[in-house]
Amino acid sequence: METDIHRQTWKTLLAFAIIYFVWGSTFFAIRVGVREVPPFLLAAMRFLVAGLVLYGWMIARGERSPSGRQWTSASVLAILIFVLDYGLLFWAEQRVPSGIAAVMMAMNAVFMALSEIIFLRTRTLTARLALALLIGIGGVAVLVSHSLNLGGAPIDRAGAVALIVASMSWSVSSALTRKLPLPPSKVMSSGVQMLAGGVFLALIAAALGEFRDFHPWTVSRGAWLSLLYLIVAGSIVAFTAYVWLIHHESPTKVGTYAYVNPVVAVLIGYFLGGETLGLRTILGTLLVLISVVVITTTRAMRPAATLPVEDTAEAARS
Repeated sequence: METDIHRQTWKTLLAFAIIYFVWGSTFFAIRVGVREVPPFLLAAMRFLVAGLVLYGWMIARGERSPSGRQWTSASVLAILIFVLDYGLLFWAEQRVPSGIAAVMMAMNAVFMALSEIIFLRTRTLTARLALALLIGIGGVAVLVSHSLNLGGAPIDRAGAVALIVASMSWSVSSALTRKLPLPPSKVMSSGVQMLAGGVFLALIAAALGEFRDFHPWTVSRGAWLSLLYLIVAGSIVAFTAYVWLIHHESPTKVGTYAYVNPVVAVLIGYFLGGETLGLRTILGTLLVLISVVVITTTRAMRPAATLPVEDTAEAARS
């Protein structure tokens, strides 16, 4: 009995370590990849392969293929998550340091809270929540402002706008996930969303001429390894750990990755990517993380049991 408890503890610690550090490190892997591979094409390769693996794995285990309505729902979410969210993230990381991109993407929590207040009506705008939202917005302002004399250059405005749109798209997808008909299996649902997203990203890459500008033989080993890392570690291994955790730990505990990942990403970008870590980055990151912690620890109006705790969009997070 004691051995079983010990084994369970180690599994839990390992799963948390994976979603904390692997998902946090994927931002740097994206940055490495988009230096040599066009962004939408890189994202398409990542999610096509990962989606095929997850979908094929579930079919091999005897899971039924989704119905037509479920494929339609998955396709709608794929556009929001993989085209608008991840597509814009990959594009923005050509212009924005990986650590800052991770901090900006942590604003998902801010926009999700706003959607719950405005559309889902599962939250009310309390003074605590309003202050948290303002702090988060202030953090972004610190990162992009040209008027604040904090040392270090503000981040590229086009990249910042792309990341804000990406975060908004994520919050919309998270709300829709609760309403659209999707496969009951979280793994199957995520697999088909990734697969559909990969197809849409490939079509966009083709429309933008990225295939024409892509020459595989000129891509370095490091860029190919970053893609492999994104597929295997970021989309398959980390997701498997996430699914296991969501069934064994409380959603609140599992959700702590939302404010650990940006810290990991900033540190990896600094130590491995030579990204600056000045007062602007530290202050902006701190404000965004305070906002995220307050928002994610503020309870919604309805009891937790009335809302699904398994958000299929989490399959590919980072």
